[in-house]
Amino acid sequence: MSTTKTLSLLVLLLFVSLVHATDQCPFNSIYQFGDSIADTGNLIRTGPVGARSHAANYPYGQTYFHQATGRLSNGLLMIDYLARRLDLPFLNPYLNGNTTSSSFKNGVNFAVSGSTALNSSFFAARNLHVPETNTPLSTQLAWFKSHLRSTCQGPSSDCLKQSLFMMGEIGGNDYNYGIFQGKPMEEIRSYIPHVVGAITAAAREVIRAGAVNVVVPGNFPVGCFPIYLTSFPVKDPKAYDDKGCLKHLNEFAMDHNNQLQEAIASLRKEFPNVAIVYGDYYNAFQYVLRSEGFDKSMALKSCCGIGGAYNYDGKRPCGAAGVPVCQNPNKFISWDGVHLTQKGYRFMSKFLNNQILSQTKCSRA
Repeated sequence: MSTTKTLSLLVLLLFVSLVHATDQCPFNSIYQFGDSIADTGNLIRTGPVGARSHAANYPYGQTYFHQATGRLSNGLLMIDYLARRLDLPFLNPYLNGNTTSSSFKNGVNFAVSGSTALNSSFFAARNLHVPETNTPLSTQLAWFKSHLRSTCQGPSSDCLKQSLFMMGEIGGNDYNYGIFQGKPMEEIRSYIPHVVGAITAAAREVIRAGAVNVVVPGNFPVGCFPIYLTSFPVKDPKAYDDKGCLKHLNEFAMDHNNQLQEAIASLRKEFPNVAIVYGDYYNAFQYVLRSEGFDKSMALKSCCGIGGAYNYDGKRPCGAAGVPVCQNPNKFISWDGVHLTQKGYRFMSKFLNNQILSQTKCSRA
């Protein structure tokens, strides 16, 4: 090859590498709100009840950290994979300590397992019990504002231009507390506008604080999860789809997601200069179900669990004495019947991260 051709090739390779290096927004921080799908250690720091939860004990964390960190999985969560994708360190939980410390310079995780979009008073008015550890979106937002006051010098809008906001997933527990305490589906369906309203209001608050990149995730197809399949079996085979998931529960999740997307569309009109991205967790999970990366015979069974067709028993959950863990979690999508394995979350992240980041607005310093 001639010297001229060699130089031309080197220039081309340099150009391609520069384009690749600049095709991603240079986010310097992530702010995560939500529940157990994203909690990296807040629940186990909420007090004695949280400290005694299964998330605080092995086998949670066994695959990646080799110890429990408060993540409800055997390893990494989607927020961990997102941080990796953005070349940022894993997010520390807000309750980890002094929020002005350097450990929070790349963002904060406010998510708490078991939390709701709505305040606890909503459930009390409907005779529903929620755990004392419930940390609804309103409380997580208060934490965020307190953090911002202590760390942001000058207008908060300047501090947050290169931050990515993850507003959940949240809302699933709002429905779970009704579903598992015997409320009829007609009543639980009436919660959807309230839940969507709370999520929308939270997104509006962070935007007014200066956020310009906000991701609002939808709900999972919960009819595919061992906890629901075990708790609400139906004799009629037509009640299940071709993957073995309960149709009526997935239709409920789609109803929530459709109303949420309508609310996001309205938010976009209200804030035309802000990237407000819908996180399609529903189809990301369906992608995982279709993937060849898992044992199809184990697709709807939990890795850490015991008993029944789905290897799940609510009275003997993962982490309880005598409850076994599968030998190879990489074959399973579900970790404990409620949350996914590290590999399940990795595959969901493969589907989501490009989709989400391609819709954000870059604000290059």
